[in-house]
Amino acid sequence: MGWRTMPSLRSIAVLFAGWSAMGLLFALPELQARNGGAWRMILQASLASWWAWGLTALLIVAIDRRLPVPERRVGLRLLCHVPLSVALTILYLYVMAALRAALGSGTWSAVADSALLIRGLQGMILWSLLVYWLILGGYLARQYYGRYVSSELRVERLERLSIEARLHALRLQLDPHFLFNALNTISSQVESDPKLARSMIEHLGDLLRMSLGTHQQHHVPLATELAFLDHYLAIQKIRFGNRLRYEQTVAETAKNAMVPSMMLQPLVENAIRHGISTRATGGTVRVTVDVSDSELRIQIEDDGVGLPVGWDPERPAGGLGLSVTRQRLEGFYPDGKSSFEIQPRAEGGVAVKLRMPLVYV
Repeated sequence: MGWRTMPSLRSIAVLFAGWSAMGLLFALPELQARNGGAWRMILQASLASWWAWGLTALLIVAIDRRLPVPERRVGLRLLCHVPLSVALTILYLYVMAALRAALGSGTWSAVADSALLIRGLQGMILWSLLVYWLILGGYLARQYYGRYVSSELRVERLERLSIEARLHALRLQLDPHFLFNALNTISSQVESDPKLARSMIEHLGDLLRMSLGTHQQHHVPLATELAFLDHYLAIQKIRFGNRLRYEQTVAETAKNAMVPSMMLQPLVENAIRHGISTRATGGTVRVTVDVSDSELRIQIEDDGVGLPVGWDPERPAGGLGLSVTRQRLEGFYPDGKSSFEIQPRAEGGVAVKLRMPLVYV
């Protein structure tokens, strides 16, 4: 319940039940000591005492909220409550006496009796002050915990928005990179083989339609990503002919798994561009996808020229596609839930291995 607004009927009922439970709990020892004798008077007196604290607690909270002290200055705020605790404890004594009179366990004349204050100060002041500070402490703890939770949620939301903005920027960075490379490939065939160039343009059109269709989607089914890859490879096969060979092995259980969009194409493009295109005999690109231990595992390997000496995937020379893909995986799956490895193959060439949580459509 928020204290800035009037409490709802449900909140009032909960508070009433809570203070009544306190009254019943503190009445039990005296009821047992008297073996049930005068139980009504004992119960009424205990309920009146804790109901009075319930009313006083509302006043404590209302006054605390109006203190001209910043909430972050806890020490000064508590200091203000020192005189307030004495004043409100005295007020509590009169409220308790009035409730006892209303319930029949006391008299109305006792409320106006000056001896009430003297008896209260002599016999109940320390206990009453303790209850006051317990109420205040519980209220302040609840308030500061609520602010802590709100702060954590706000920080989490800002981090999520930051990650989304970063991933969107990476996606925008990746799409032009792919487009420029594809246009360069087509331009190299326009004069020498116009028919071939038209076929490549048709595949590029399909690629752009698929890219625009998933542009606002961070994740797509693996089957959609593989279809996108097929169009890209069709363009590259037209360009390289028999020099480019492609093999694909995908587990049936993996086809509906969700993967980051535009993830496979830049990795395959990197294998073709840096591993196979420079070889006169060309080479083979192989994509393998399987499922193991609630993880999706993807491997893109080629039998090309391999990694150069001193190669660093974080530098531009290492390929923008590799760098962007690594950053996207880290953004989508933080805390070690994914991995991105680039390794030389013993048979020659390079293997790129990805691991991510298995999530279905």
